[in-house]
Amino acid sequence: MFDIKSFFKREVEKKLINVDDYVFMPERVEMEIEGGLLNCVLNSDGRVDIFYSKDGVTEVGSASRKHPFTAFEKELYHGIYDDVINDLIKEVNKIIDSTSKYFRRSQSLPFTASITSQASDTNKF
Repeated sequence: MFDIKSFFKREVEKKLINVDDYVFMPERVEMEIEGGLLNCVLNSDGRVDIFYSKDGVTEVGSASRKHPFTAFEKELYHGIYDDVINDLIKEVNKIIDSTSKYFRRSQSLPFTASITSQASDTNKF
């Protein structure tokens, strides 16, 4: 005989266990770290976006949710995404410490002329 209650129970369990279909409540955690601003964002699809900004330089990294049934702040507290954060901090510091052989802070960059609508009128037939 067909047991409808067990059928529905199995279907509900399948839906709960399938993490790809799980919708997360978006969360955002901000903190200052190593002289910059770290922004960790949990998206509703389970993707974690991490932004690190320091001295006007911003680097962005992304990771998938590692433990979907654990609180997002608890994951951050236990260092689940520390590898991504360390890479972002290294990249930002590398950019800040580097210098260009073409541009110097002592030189001011010239302003270029803006393109107006009159310039396009000269190409008419």
